[in-house]
Amino acid sequence: MARLFGTDGIRGVANVDLKPTLAYDLGRAVAHELIGPGGALVVGQDTRRSGGMFVTAIAAGATSIGADVHVAGVLPTPALAYLAGTESFGAGIMVSASHNPAEDNGLKVLGGQGTKLDDDREDAIEQLIWRSGELPAPKNDGIGRVVPAESLVDRYRADRRRLARTIATDLRIVLDCANGSGAVTAPEILAATGAAIEVIHAEPDGVNINVDCGATAPTSLARAVVARGADLGFALDGDADRCVAVDRTGRIVDGDQLLGLCALDRIGRGALANRTLVVTVLSNGGLEAALEPLGGRVVRTPVGDKYILEGMLVQGANLGGEKSGHVIALDHANTGDGLVTALEVLSVITRRGRPLEELAAAIPLFPQEQRAVRVRHKDQWEGDPALRAAITAARERLGPGGRVLVRPSGTEPALRVMVEGPEAALVAEIADTLAGLAEERLH
Repeated sequence: MARLFGTDGIRGVANVDLKPTLAYDLGRAVAHELIGPGGALVVGQDTRRSGGMFVTAIAAGATSIGADVHVAGVLPTPALAYLAGTESFGAGIMVSASHNPAEDNGLKVLGGQGTKLDDDREDAIEQLIWRSGELPAPKNDGIGRVVPAESLVDRYRADRRRLARTIATDLRIVLDCANGSGAVTAPEILAATGAAIEVIHAEPDGVNINVDCGATAPTSLARAVVARGADLGFALDGDADRCVAVDRTGRIVDGDQLLGLCALDRIGRGALANRTLVVTVLSNGGLEAALEPLGGRVVRTPVGDKYILEGMLVQGANLGGEKSGHVIALDHANTGDGLVTALEVLSVITRRGRPLEELAAAIPLFPQEQRAVRVRHKDQWEGDPALRAAITAARERLGPGGRVLVRPSGTEPALRVMVEGPEAALVAEIADTLAGLAEERLH
């Protein structure tokens, strides 16, 4: 049986692959493993229509064990992480599929420090899910309570406004909220910097989250920045833990360049802890090219922000993230927060007195192509001789300056292919060939 937890919680098509009965069992398992009778769980959701259904199921499960459930409503994942880590909660569960399509949903479990659980703890909870019916069932006076707690998000707002007020700028910024949960917090916090904020895609209706907008589809933002004559733009994803930027020319600046320009600024100020930036195996090799000549160091981890955080703690680093725009700045938060990323970038821009496009240009990007191949047997790719032979041949063609990475997606039924090398045409050709072969062999 496949593992329930992927790199970012449990995900699936809502009410099809991911059913409310599983959310109920998860609520029981989390309450039993992490909280106990009389303890408290905080639960939040993004703007998907299915979110309320899953929150209700989680609350029923956790209260049936004896835990109180504080329902925080619609809020960003980093806001729920902040609450789980700063209030008297034993755990938090965020109902969100992040950047996935609206028909998907997900269940992210956070520990009492506001961080994702390690693999062993997730495995323990998974085992409890399968035997949820065997867990204790207290009588009436031992059942937990459901506590309406939508005002809790104000504590997150206050903390992030304090950070925003350390930056003084009059830049004109377009903010794309992806019709997601960032719409309830991000505009007012970003405006606390003094910037003029123009907001787009901030009218969620339950089905338009991430649709042709946000961090995974920033073309709309790029058009808006140019059309409105703005200085730059920021795009969040559906649960606001990611951020990508657009410069005033309409060029998209991805997470790798945002990480790189922030790391360079920190090296210059002596503020990059251990002179180390932690990224995943997917991040562009241009980061090493930019940082190493200045004494910086790039450390790579498996894909997934929890592995980045683990790597940061091991390396004593304070900055890390993914090219998707999921950035962790431990000075301000112990999880990825798209709004904190935007504020970090604004801080660099104002301190250096240079526009985003000039700062991003200091991070050379090697040609890189990624393909997501929808397959039925994503975990069987290593056993396919034809695909393995093609990968070996591709690495030989690319030479010592190239990289090929094939891995099953941790969030979707897909195989992900990444190819990087010195020649753009060759990189694209190899990526297409490997993706086509994977689709043929694993479908």
